[in-house]
Amino acid sequence: MSPRAYDRRLRQAAAEEAKRQIVEAAAALHAEHSGRGTSHAMIARKAGVSIPTVYKYFPTANHLIPACTGLVAGRAPVRLDESLFKDLDGVPARVRALAAALFRLHEYFSPWLRWSEGDAAAFPALREYFKQVRKHQVAIIRRALTPDGSKGPPEMLVRFARVLLDFPSWRTLTEGGRSSEEAAAAAADAILALYRTPRFTKEKS
Repeated sequence: MSPRAYDRRLRQAAAEEAKRQIVEAAAALHAEHSGRGTSHAMIARKAGVSIPTVYKYFPTANHLIPACTGLVAGRAPVRLDESLFKDLDGVPARVRALAAALFRLHEYFSPWLRWSEGDAAAFPALREYFKQVRKHQVAIIRRALTPDGSKGPPEMLVRFARVLLDFPSWRTLTEGGRSSEEAAAAAADAILALYRTPRFTKEKS
């Protein structure tokens, strides 16, 4: 390898390490202070880099959002996909598995989600991220509520389930020291009670 190519690789590696440190610092500060409450100066100080270095790689806070959400989401304890339903038969089992997974995710994401409303209003990149998250959650809720070999569930049932499984519900149901597992079981019970009501059983038939 030529000296010039070697120097280029070293510079690239240093740049990648600086970006990693910046994103790690920003994600931690967003959890503590919110995205709106985190400045480039705060990030530079926590990351151990200069303020111009932060601006070089991430000119605005909105440029940081995709990197931060990617970092945090990549460390989530649960994957919200079809693997949740492996070897599970029937709507009740799938709903309980989905509620447990979503509430575990809400607990993990809670340091960031408590700021989500204000931060999403401030950052277009975060609004887009939440839009995609909601779309994905609705799709997997619909899958959980679809009886085997049947058409999809009533749309109103999907909406009720989304409300009961959303972050504000987790926050309310875990007040007073209840665990995420207990809260998830209660939310699943409520969804399944709705699922079995005449209004929705008629629509499913």
